[in-house]
Amino acid sequence: MPNPSPKPIDDIGLWLAGFTQPTVLMELAALAICVALSLAIVWALRNALRMQGEKTSVLFGRRLIDGAMFPLVLLLFAYVARALVTKLMPLAAFKLAIPVLVSLVVIRVGVKVLQAAFTSAPWVRALERTISWVAWLAMVLWVSGLLPVVLAELDDITWKVGSSTLTLRTLLEGIITAAAVLILSLWVSSAIETRLLRKASGGDLSMRKAVSNATRALLLFVGLIVALSAVGIDLTALSVFSGAIGVGVGFGLQKLASNYVSGFVILAERRLRIGDNVKVDNFEGRILDINTRYSVIRAPTGRESIVPNELMVINRVENLSTALTRVWQTTVVSVAYDSDVERVSQWLLQAVSEQDDALREPAPQASLSAFGADGLEFTVGYWINSGDGAEQLKLRSLVNRRILQLLQENGIDLPYPQRVVHLRRTPREETTSGS
Repeated sequence: MPNPSPKPIDDIGLWLAGFTQPTVLMELAALAICVALSLAIVWALRNALRMQGEKTSVLFGRRLIDGAMFPLVLLLFAYVARALVTKLMPLAAFKLAIPVLVSLVVIRVGVKVLQAAFTSAPWVRALERTISWVAWLAMVLWVSGLLPVVLAELDDITWKVGSSTLTLRTLLEGIITAAAVLILSLWVSSAIETRLLRKASGGDLSMRKAVSNATRALLLFVGLIVALSAVGIDLTALSVFSGAIGVGVGFGLQKLASNYVSGFVILAERRLRIGDNVKVDNFEGRILDINTRYSVIRAPTGRESIVPNELMVINRVENLSTALTRVWQTTVVSVAYDSDVERVSQWLLQAVSEQDDALREPAPQASLSAFGADGLEFTVGYWINSGDGAEQLKLRSLVNRRILQLLQENGIDLPYPQRVVHLRRTPREETTSGS
């Protein structure tokens, strides 16, 4: 049988020779017109849909040519232009432009979908590079004419799996098909999530988040089933392993499954919502996000805690946002014993009433709370609207500074701690001093 490898080499020679013909200038002009029309259409669509600067948009991206829409529109115009130019002249530039645009569309769609679905996953970057390398390698094989030869060689590599015979080509095509189906599922789920979570807040945000997570899980499950079917795996054979999978979930994946179920329970019951201030396991902060497996809580100090959803269900959780909206705050002041009790109480109430953040109703209270070792102890208490720790500390500082200023202006002594020390003499010291 003759060696098929010279044919691609001859095709490459003919293709390169086509670039020396004057007609290639007309092809380049047609491609330039396609680029200009594509830019105009994408710009008009971005303005009409108001998608400027949308980083997570798969079709448009952050810049005009950043998303998948530009190469898609350009590929469509390139196919139309190639059909028209083919009737007039032999093709050279379009034989390179079409494979390049197809690879660019595959890369843009794959990369943008992964960025939208997994914004902060560390492995996304490596997967993006893999998609790029595979797409550009396929483009080179396509342009060079080696793709049919490589596919024929892959068909010759076979092995038997049970009663079925698989080839390396079938396996690779199945993997590519499965990846395409999963990427399409992620694209649809990300678009649904973006639409659901747009302009949502509080309890509405939590419910939409639950619907979004459920939709993504359903689409990924359907995509996985379709992908396995595309690879050629008989899904009826998976029923044999259902018992083993059940045992694995029951033992090895018990905690993981519990966290996922707990996440849907939290979002469905809506007792804990995104934005609530909670206290879980001695950690207090605001809920930033409720994922399917864990929740993110940020403390007022800036620290973040990743809490498994199971802990939010089986443990005691204090939801500070659903408690009283008012917080009782107190401060203790010591004055000298010869101070006027009534006037000191009035000055303490005056210091509180001058603060805008201290509530007028219920009214603040000032009382003589204890007879201290160094002076009279007064306790002044007042209600404030619940806020974070920084706001409460700021108000307490303002009240204390005003109290100190009023007491000093009116000559009220703030006693320092005093201790009386009694020295006992020994009998020898008494004899010596008497002599």
